[in-house]
Amino acid sequence: MKTVLNVKTDVDVKESAQALAKHIGVPLSTVVNAYLKEFIHTGTLTISRDPILKDSVARRLEKHVLEAQSGKNVSPAFTTVDAIAKYLGS
Repeated sequence: MKTVLNVKTDVDVKESAQALAKHIGVPLSTVVNAYLKEFIHTGTLTISRDPILKDSVARRLEKHVLEAQSGKNVSPAFTTVDAIAKYLGS
């Protein structure tokens, strides 16, 4: 079920937020819903133009980047579907 939320804000704030949301390819309502859900989940309010990863996600990402750089858990490049099937079958 959906509901309408009326929020008073400055015109320039709304227009800037809409423009940024459009730039990243989402409607402003998606941005507002994401903020509300995060606020409910964490009980905190974080505002940043740059993405901030949770510590657990950042650690996992760093681990996988290091593995990829060392060649661990990286499949070779393929030029045919048969080569992929042979690799997956081995």
